[in-house]
Amino acid sequence: MDATPKDMDRWLGDGGMALIGAIGGAFEAYGVDGEDLGWVSGSFVPSDLACDPHGAVQAGVHALLLDASMNFAINTALRGSDRTQGAIEMSTELLRPALRGESYVLRGEVVRLTRQIGFGEANVTNEAGKLVSRSTATFLLERDEKK
Repeated sequence: MDATPKDMDRWLGDGGMALIGAIGGAFEAYGVDGEDLGWVSGSFVPSDLACDPHGAVQAGVHALLLDASMNFAINTALRGSDRTQGAIEMSTELLRPALRGESYVLRGEVVRLTRQIGFGEANVTNEAGKLVSRSTATFLLERDEKK
């Protein structure tokens, strides 16, 4: 098994998805704690595109950011050409509103990796550290069969 950490620098910023940048999200740091506990952190300052007419961030925007955060974290933990194929199940909870122009912190983490499935969790917190939204998901993995 390739023990070299994956270089994910090209995915910093919008994570390769222009929509993330357009709604005010950005990935800023990533790493691996232990053998396979990948993580990613970032920021979210909701743009007009992310909000309803009253300035509240829509649930689908939370889901987009949380999904992308978990996906990034899992890919950070995988080695070589292994990667996620996408989420196969996701649960999201919104606990308090996120509002246009305010600053939030994104965090995605690997909970567990198996041969075919990656388990992730992610959250959005406000500047006071209070939980705004959270999600868990399972991702189908594509493994390099040559290993």
